[in-house]
Amino acid sequence: MKYPARVKLIDVGPRDGLQNEKQPVPAAVKIELVQRLQNAGLKEIEVTSYVSPKWVPQMADNAEVMAGITRDSGVLYSVLTPNMKGFEAAVASKPDEIVVFGAASEAFSQKNINCAIAESIERFAPVVQATLDAGIAVRGAISCTVGCPYEGEIAPEKVAYVARLMKDIGVQRVDVADTIGVGTPIKVQKALEAALQHFDIAHVSGHFHDTYGQALSNTLAALEVGVWNFQSSVAGLGGCPYAKGATGNVATEDVVYLLQGLGIETGIDLDRLIDAGQFISEHLGRPTQSRVAKALLTKRAG
Repeated sequence: MKYPARVKLIDVGPRDGLQNEKQPVPAAVKIELVQRLQNAGLKEIEVTSYVSPKWVPQMADNAEVMAGITRDSGVLYSVLTPNMKGFEAAVASKPDEIVVFGAASEAFSQKNINCAIAESIERFAPVVQATLDAGIAVRGAISCTVGCPYEGEIAPEKVAYVARLMKDIGVQRVDVADTIGVGTPIKVQKALEAALQHFDIAHVSGHFHDTYGQALSNTLAALEVGVWNFQSSVAGLGGCPYAKGATGNVATEDVVYLLQGLGIETGIDLDRLIDAGQFISEHLGRPTQSRVAKALLTKRAG
């Protein structure tokens, strides 16, 4: 099996990972987390989101966090925006990339943002155009690409449909996300292949949650298709507020360990990454969800 020689990881812990935390995480802690991630070698970090604090109070400090990070010219800092109001607030913070989102499930789209898939993409069209006009990169996240908490299994054709809609409004690359972590390797490959009908391999990434313990298997399956961009979350932070029982994103530490074992270059220092995960886990008052981190921290202690 020929795998990509190099993989790029986007750590979504500061945004996707922390957004559902009930306890407020101070801006200083988020800033420190971003710093530790870039010190560990991460070249892409999803920092925050510009959403209404009424809906996501954890992200109310978005501008403070973006202003507080020490930027490295070799690192891409992305933020999520749901609408033009969010875009206008985000652009003042000078992100390198803006992320818009859509679901491959009509029911999830209705529950999540109260509109149909096609309408959600239409809403994002002016955001994407404004982003491109401002000289900022734009990425589209496609959620529920293999399964939905309301609809059940999702057909690959639905993923292709959303990917095409995103391509048509100017989105430059897409994430194929198994939002509730129900995917298995063949299903994930089919979802990725559906997105690849409209985007080339350099512009499609895998985003896997580990609810059913399949995230690393699905990462391997994505590598077999040639995918070399992935999202993961330090310490396995995160979940999905609209999917009961859905656990966090796959832990960045676990993905890095897998990739290193395959001889795939990531540019990431695993020890420093584990330290970053331990830093945020200690702040949250619970153990890391990364199995690799748990094993290596136990080894260190011994």
